[in-house]
Amino acid sequence: MVFKEQTFHGHLPEIEAEYANRATLESAVANALAVAGGIDASDVEVTAEGDEIVLSGSVGTVDEIERATVVARTVDGVHTVRNRILLADSMINVRH
Repeated sequence: MVFKEQTFHGHLPEIEAEYANRATLESAVANALAVAGGIDASDVEVTAEGDEIVLSGSVGTVDEIERATVVARTVDGVHTVRNRILLADSMINVRH
């Protein structure tokens, strides 16, 4: 029997700890948004890409968009926030 070196189709495998860290960071930011005053984050999705947080979805006001960025930046482990949140009214207009 001959064993060949694993190539992973040209990509190194992701380490399971990375998934756990991402999930923990996403959860921490989502929880911070949920309990923060001045924002209804029920339609906001939080995704971690390394130490960067991506916020997407919709809120009702421009102030809530800005507040979401501020709250996300306060969470330990977050270094960068990319805010892709749109106004709820804008989302309706985009779909038509």
